[in-house]
Amino acid sequence: MSYKSDIEIAREAKKKPIQEIGDKIGITTEHLLPYGHDKAKVSQAFINSVQKQKNGKLILVTAINPTPAGEGKTTTTVGLGDGLNAIGKKAMVCIREASLGPNFGMKGGAAGGGYAQVVPMEDMNLHFTGDFHAITSAHSLLSAMLDNHVYWGNGQEIDTRRITWRRVVDMNDRSLRQITSSLGGVSNGFAREDGFDITVASEVMAILCLAKDLKDLEQRLGDMIVAYRRDRSPVFCRDIKAQGAMTVLLKDAMQPNLVQTLENNPAFVHGGPFANIAHGCNSVIATTTALKLADYVVTEAGFGADLGAEKFMNIKCRKAGLAPDCVVLVATVRAMKMNGGVAKADLGGENVEAVNEGCANLGRHIGNLKSFGVPVVVAINHFVTDTEAEVQAVKDYVATQGSEAIVSQHWEFGSKGSEALAKRVAEIADSGVSQFAPLYQDELSLFEKIERVAKGIYRADEVIADKKTRDQLKLWEEQGYGHLPVCMAKTQYSFSTDPSLRGAPTGHSVPVREVRLSAGAGFVVVVCGEIMTMPGLPRVPAAETICLNEAGEIEGLF
Repeated sequence: MSYKSDIEIAREAKKKPIQEIGDKIGITTEHLLPYGHDKAKVSQAFINSVQKQKNGKLILVTAINPTPAGEGKTTTTVGLGDGLNAIGKKAMVCIREASLGPNFGMKGGAAGGGYAQVVPMEDMNLHFTGDFHAITSAHSLLSAMLDNHVYWGNGQEIDTRRITWRRVVDMNDRSLRQITSSLGGVSNGFAREDGFDITVASEVMAILCLAKDLKDLEQRLGDMIVAYRRDRSPVFCRDIKAQGAMTVLLKDAMQPNLVQTLENNPAFVHGGPFANIAHGCNSVIATTTALKLADYVVTEAGFGADLGAEKFMNIKCRKAGLAPDCVVLVATVRAMKMNGGVAKADLGGENVEAVNEGCANLGRHIGNLKSFGVPVVVAINHFVTDTEAEVQAVKDYVATQGSEAIVSQHWEFGSKGSEALAKRVAEIADSGVSQFAPLYQDELSLFEKIERVAKGIYRADEVIADKKTRDQLKLWEEQGYGHLPVCMAKTQYSFSTDPSLRGAPTGHSVPVREVRLSAGAGFVVVVCGEIMTMPGLPRVPAAETICLNEAGEIEGLF
């Protein structure tokens, strides 16, 4: 049987005017700033007007460690949202925006898949409403003002060897990871070592996704540390006087983007910090606003639950005062087989033994999520090659972990394929059984927080950090940053820092390579193992097959 591609399905979508989508959740036309006919931003005035309304139920969608077989977290998020609406519930979806770098590199798109997509798919995966361009511009403005400050006399006495603020571009470009800037003589400034990160790794992105309004945004931008003086005292963005102009550039980007699913249900798509080097969730302002407008809000966290869900719980929920009512853990039979040692080329054949072998990774995630006091449902994202015996093996295993697994066929059938999952998730969310609590309290030392995550979530035996790193953490505590949560930066492919170590490893160590203070975002980034803040393109990038066809339609996004 042949199936249509995601972009073919999206192209056939019968979209409704965005004003009709807004009407479904009580957003009137005057509070929508349309970007064409099928997407719009929501005004701050409207957001302010609903703050006293009662919150709906919050449902987090997360997943096992990603494999080349694919898990379908966004697809499940959208499918579950449609399923909830199909059974008569008032539900909204909240997901992240797509970065151009991964889209032209490996992913080819990030709007869901099959018959569980958010549209307009092509716009979402490309320039959308310009939010990422605004973030890149705001970040670049600070970069320019910082070097300009040094050029015109360096009144803040910045040690140019200790400028920590790097540049950004929303593209995978390994050649920019480490550069020398200001070459060409006296008129171009002072030559120094510099480099680029991808835009989604910018602290500006993290701040936009954690700020509650424009005033909070400007305060957080001003709190960012951009350099150090010779006496090691920090130089803040506010010392360069850049936060006001940056806020102006980000004014519209702060407003959530309203779009729709293939089944014409409302969705907020806003923000997009990386999950392995930032907190990997859509914006706080989108999630908190959606909770005022819908009875159920389905949102996702990036990569596996050891990264995205951990940070959703320990960073986003802590900062925004949120608490999930139910967690949906996405797994596939194919991924279980890969965790069980089957090569990608051999995934089509039935192998119940490999499924059983690979379920250890799933079990570890179930246990970790339950440690936050939240109920967990496993969604088996169904592939047409799955056999009944393989699916049953996953169900049986999940039952031994004190949870339940439900097959969902949203990719193939849309809401008709996710109704069973939606009914069970709604029952659990409505039951009030969630007793959410973060993994650690603010009062613990920064190193103790690192240990809590490494030992409690990764199941490591120890955290390895040299004296320089430990002293740096202590200094930040003395400077008043000890209450901040930690944002662990490690590979998404394993519980350990070794991406090749699949399953549920134990007995490993977590080496801390460096720590970075994101004072504006409000967390300490802990870099473990080899993590890059500027990805490179693969040998055959997706960009090679992205083009316009003879009808002027986009091809190659998937």
